[in-house]
Amino acid sequence: MQTRGVIYIHSSPLAVCPHVEWAIGRVLDGSVTVKLGWHQQDAERGTMRAERAWTGYAGMGAEFAKALAQWPMLRFEITEDPSAGVDGERIMHVPGRGVHRVAMSAGGDIMIAEDRIRALLATTTSAEALRGGLDQLLGLDWDRELEPYRQAAGGTEQSWLSQVS
Repeated sequence: MQTRGVIYIHSSPLAVCPHVEWAIGRVLDGSVTVKLGWHQQDAERGTMRAERAWTGYAGMGAEFAKALAQWPMLRFEITEDPSAGVDGERIMHVPGRGVHRVAMSAGGDIMIAEDRIRALLATTTSAEALRGGLDQLLGLDWDRELEPYRQAAGGTEQSWLSQVS
C-alpha cells in the first residue's frame, strides 16, 4: 500500500548531515543516493535543516524515525499520510526527550485512542493532572520545543523521495 509524507530535519550538526542522508537512503532500499539540500538553521547556530517529501509503503515513516533516532542530537519530525486501512502518523524527536509518536487523521489532526483517554481518566485525581496527561498524549512539550525551528524554516522548497521497487 503506497502512502506519502514529509521528513523534516529541524536541526542537525553539519558533520551529521551526510549520515542523515545515508540513513534515509538505506530505508529507501539502499540503492538511492539521497541529497537533502541543506540550509542553515537560524534557530540554532551551527546546525543545518532540510525537508523532503517522500512516497513509499505504509510504515515507512516509522522506519525513517528509527534510522534517524540513532543520532540523539537531531531534531526531526516525520509525517505519514493515512492510506487504505492504515492511520496516518506524526513522529517527533527532540534531544533529551526522545521520540513522540501519535496517530494522525486525514486532515492532519492528532488522534488519541479511546483506551489511552480512559486510562488517563482512571488514573488522574485532579484537573491539573488531567491537563498534564492530555498535554503528554498530544506531545505538547515536543511541539513547544520544535516550534521555533519550524518557524525558522520559512518557505523551504520541497522535492520528493520515492522508494525504488
